[in-house]
Amino acid sequence: MNSFGVRLAAAKAQCGPLCLGIDPHPELLRAWDLPVDADGLAAFCDVCVQAYQGFAVVKPQVAFFEAYGSAGFAVLERTIAALRDSGVLVLADAKRGDIGTTMAAYATAWAGASPLAADAVTASPYLGFGSLRPLIEVATANDRGVFVLATTSNPEGATVQRADVGGRTVAQLIVDHVAAANQAATGGAQPGSFGVVVGATALEPPDLSALGGPVLVPGVGAQGGRAEALAGLGGAESHQLLPAVSREVLRAGPGVAEVRAAAERMRDSVAYLSGS
Repeated sequence: MNSFGVRLAAAKAQCGPLCLGIDPHPELLRAWDLPVDADGLAAFCDVCVQAYQGFAVVKPQVAFFEAYGSAGFAVLERTIAALRDSGVLVLADAKRGDIGTTMAAYATAWAGASPLAADAVTASPYLGFGSLRPLIEVATANDRGVFVLATTSNPEGATVQRADVGGRTVAQLIVDHVAAANQAATGGAQPGSFGVVVGATALEPPDLSALGGPVLVPGVGAQGGRAEALAGLGGAESHQLLPAVSREVLRAGPGVAEVRAAAERMRDSVAYLSGS
């Protein structure tokens, strides 16, 4: 199997540069006239799986599945499998981060041989980037990807992410670590499998010009990020950017056709990012 970086580049070239979210929070379940329980969760996901066929990447938000305990995780497993069977790359938005054997267990769950393992997973580096080493290693061994939080759009994040560490912000330090991981893995010969997360509404994005991997950009649409303003984000090349949208599309439901039409409109709005 090709590396995640190569698979992602191919999927974006064929299907467009958009990551669609599956965020079944209770308000959306009620808006879709679904019960706020595991059965409603399953029905919600069935619509998303059908509507998102033919798109590049789909990002289930793990927290909304965890809320229902083992029944929710069972729905997540089925949803990941169904998406992958349809040819869609799956990015598990789990934001895991810990140390030692605990991080190794998370790595097995989300990037190893577990039924929860997806094509890629989000991770938090704020216990130190080195704490993610087990995840990086397991992802590499299984041709999966990791998106590491760098700059988020919430105001509280700035107190940590913009702190100065030897002349660099913490966010920049994270980006530089991810760039080094990509360089070590590929030598720059192919798209890197390790990316960063930079919020679309972040006021001061880090320098992404040497990243060598993808940039997940959440917050487009309902959260205030503008698709037309993403080009050149942090010095990244357009083809590295992967805008993520959720509520802007999901609010069109519950019909499969309506959700798909909203997703296609968003894909059209970011189509210019396909170029190199």
